[in-house]
Amino acid sequence: MLLNKLDQKAIQREILLGFWKIHILYHAAKGPVIGLEMMQELARHGYDISPGTMYPLLARLNKLGWLECRQDKLAGPKAKKEYFLTALGHEALNFLKGQIEELHREVVLDRE
Repeated sequence: MLLNKLDQKAIQREILLGFWKIHILYHAAKGPVIGLEMMQELARHGYDISPGTMYPLLARLNKLGWLECRQDKLAGPKAKKEYFLTALGHEALNFLKGQIEELHREVVLDRE
């Protein structure tokens, strides 16, 4: 049975939001992250994320201290924001990688 739209929304809010945050941290570890580019990257993986979801996610990760936001102040208020992984964000990502490995073993490989 296919999930209806309400079920899909609930899965997005409850589960996939965490996946998206991990994707963001992962890509920020490789270089600066920009909202629009991150939305395109996540779309490549089948996630349809609006700016109204992406930018609050980036702001939340910044507020948690996992990303640092940099913006060219001379370019004005509409200048693009670049997000960089912080040392704390790197620690969070490493922790999450271990959790993902354990979850993969149990859920995907069916090994406890």
